[in-house]
Amino acid sequence: MTAPRIGFIGLGAMGAPMARNLSAAGLLGYVWNRTPAKARVLGGELGVSVAATPAELARQCDIIGLCVSADQDVLHVVDALLPGLHPGTIVIDHSTVSVNTARSVAETITAKGGEFLDAPVSGGVEGAKAGTLAIMVGGNPATLERALPALEAVGSRITHMGGVGAGQATKAVNQVLCAGINQAVTEALAFAQSLGLELEKVIDVVSRGAAGNWFLEKRGPTMIRGKFAPGFKLALHHKDLKICQSMARELGLTLEQVEKTLADYEKLLDSHGDEDISALYRLQRPNQP
Repeated sequence: MTAPRIGFIGLGAMGAPMARNLSAAGLLGYVWNRTPAKARVLGGELGVSVAATPAELARQCDIIGLCVSADQDVLHVVDALLPGLHPGTIVIDHSTVSVNTARSVAETITAKGGEFLDAPVSGGVEGAKAGTLAIMVGGNPATLERALPALEAVGSRITHMGGVGAGQATKAVNQVLCAGINQAVTEALAFAQSLGLELEKVIDVVSRGAAGNWFLEKRGPTMIRGKFAPGFKLALHHKDLKICQSMARELGLTLEQVEKTLADYEKLLDSHGDEDISALYRLQRPNQP
């Protein structure tokens, strides 16, 4: 069976390492990015073609991966690639957007004869680099089967969640959990600091027990040193939580951790929005600057 020709659009903190893993698997043929210099540098590094436009990339590819920042970005990119889309092309969106946006994009692509999967990811920059992302997929199971080579190159856990939009709905649940974990870890470490404990030892011992979690293990050591390089940008999580808030309100629900985290993030956005979400510790720790 011939390997699919894959193109990738969106070469940011998550997209670039995902593209590298597709290249390492011998699958990547084309890249495109809104900032052309990023695409030229990565294309040169990987020895793949840099498309002049999304439509040019679409003309050459059987599968197109997207990883951009927001709903409007996805809508704009899809509009731009449509003139080059040929019947049977699969568009996989790894961005985090609303369920409604995923369904709207799916309708647009299927009307042109293409196929669509919403396939947001979790695992941070570390997971993107290692190719171990968790991928939650919405769409037709037959489309997913055809797209597996592209997904297996970037993730280690690929789960079909249901029809189009189910992947984004699952990612919303993930982002609510991230908010609660961020609140709990930053508050707990600030509490430990107030108690005069050695924070490195606290992180080490607690990580090995029932309260251990990925965020504490990976971000605890950096946040207690005042280092907040992303990871996962606070501004992007704020955007995601606004999506969760809107979804909850449509259901008549209030997500208390989401509401609290949004309020806290809004105190940090202007000065620290490009930092990791662990920058929440700035509000929690005693005597913060």
